[in-house]
Amino acid sequence: MIKFRKHLKFIVIVLFISITAYSKSIIYVNQVGFDPKSPKIAIIGYEGKLSTNATFDIIDAKTNKTVFTAAVGKSQSVDDWNLGRFFYEADFSSFQKSGNYKVTLKIADQIYTSASFAIEENILAKRTISSIVHYYNKQRANTPEELEADKNMLLFGSTKKVDVHGGWCDASGDVSKYFSHLAYANFVSPQQTPLVTWSLINTSEKIPKQLKEWKIKDSLDNEAIWGADYLMRCLSDQDYFYMIVFSYFDKNPASRRIVGLKANSVTTDEYQSAFREGGGMAIAALARISQWKKNGDFTSKQYLEGAKRAYAHLLINNTKYDDDGKENIIDDYCAVMAATELWIATDDSFYKDEARRWGHNLENRMTDKGWFRSNDGNRPFWHAADAGLPVVALTRYLKKENDSNERIAATKVIKKALDYNIAVTNNVSNPFGYARQSFLFNDKIKDGFFIPHDNETGWWWQGENARLASLATAVIEGAKVTSYNENDSSKKASNLYASQQLSWILGCNPYDICFLYQFGQNNVPYMHSNYGHGSERGGISNGITGKDGNGDGSGIDFKMDVDGNDEWRWTEQWIPHSAWFLQAITALVEN
Repeated sequence: MIKFRKHLKFIVIVLFISITAYSKSIIYVNQVGFDPKSPKIAIIGYEGKLSTNATFDIIDAKTNKTVFTAAVGKSQSVDDWNLGRFFYEADFSSFQKSGNYKVTLKIADQIYTSASFAIEENILAKRTISSIVHYYNKQRANTPEELEADKNMLLFGSTKKVDVHGGWCDASGDVSKYFSHLAYANFVSPQQTPLVTWSLINTSEKIPKQLKEWKIKDSLDNEAIWGADYLMRCLSDQDYFYMIVFSYFDKNPASRRIVGLKANSVTTDEYQSAFREGGGMAIAALARISQWKKNGDFTSKQYLEGAKRAYAHLLINNTKYDDDGKENIIDDYCAVMAATELWIATDDSFYKDEARRWGHNLENRMTDKGWFRSNDGNRPFWHAADAGLPVVALTRYLKKENDSNERIAATKVIKKALDYNIAVTNNVSNPFGYARQSFLFNDKIKDGFFIPHDNETGWWWQGENARLASLATAVIEGAKVTSYNENDSSKKASNLYASQQLSWILGCNPYDICFLYQFGQNNVPYMHSNYGHGSERGGISNGITGKDGNGDGSGIDFKMDVDGNDEWRWTEQWIPHSAWFLQAITALVEN
């Protein structure tokens, strides 16, 4: 992430895309494509009311022949966004023929046409995974400048140097490397480098046949091992993980340090990773990849032993590293992942008991309303990047758990979470199906589209594409272990929910932007960073937010040029976005 803009100078090449309060286009659609049997919905935006018998067409992109016609849905508006448009669904889910298409609509004497898209089996995975792997490969911190500095990295406030070379630059404008940032805020810590590593491992294990068919498995596996090797180098001789290699947004690589990070780029020696600060997901990734019996710079045995050492250390020291000295929901779900992967890797009853213990902690945070409680009070769990991770952690745990009572308890919590997420999303007019959430603002619990901008960090808010992809993953994976798979209405609702989150990322949003770089018709501008890094094909930008200036996150906003100041909130690529998108499209293939 670009953390504090005043410390960073970067070049933004402005593309000539016309965007004001909303895109001039009036037909918004996923600009990459759909599986034949998936929900397929485009959204029509229009200042006036369409006639009650209005229809839309699907045309073949090559021949321009009409292949499908259907009625336009009823008008809807999103009062909170104040975009001055009515929105109409153009639902063509029943059309399943493979090919390349566009949506067209005639109003009076004018014909409006959408961006093109394809319909094809496993299209998102087939067309994007190779680019996502390319993105991470280009994000490697492996330039001569980075390697030289990172092989002899000073600890903040110390003369000690360690070798922490490798890993990935965090964002298209930030060449720092994070297990997690925002640790000081306690409830907002995102999972970064360890999540990317685990996500690559997950895809390799879940869809190996397709990856081999698409000739991408070896490259993906190499990227996962690259990540695992970095996690091992960050494992200190005292058995905790170093949290952050910080660049200070300085072009001089000698400025880099291992640090803890607070607001306003204040750095400290609190660089030890708690479970919630990347430690849990790092343990999970190392334990999981140890089962591959493949060696990188470290052996499979070292990966597993490293995971065991780190887990044992955090059982004793975790609350020392948590900034407020208390474990919260993020510790719980990250520790569930850590203990579960160790249980799967070792079949040791100790880790079974640990996975259950952390799982019970997480399950006990579920409220009657269906949202998780973040703390011991009434703060609902919301997260700008990892909102789906509590459910994903429990579904991973259920891959190993065979006790019927334990399975029933976890499954009930998963179902309640899915029911809540779908219900809160649909309890207002919401034609795009954007995932809504509950949060505490001014001591009151309220629901909204976007995260509150006034939050525990004091400054950090941005587009939430990682959150959307994480929730899509949670719903797809959660549906596999609940009655959603058996109930036609709930299955339909969950499929639509997941589809609309991914479609929003891929262009079906009020700004007509495909946030997956170099895909679709419209992208954000290129962003340049140090050492030749910057925006890359397969990277995903932060995305759309609530209105700038609205503390509760209400309204809607997207800016691509703010005098070189704050546009990172919307346009910057960030490694968790593509990691969660990768998990979601992997789950679709496996589904």
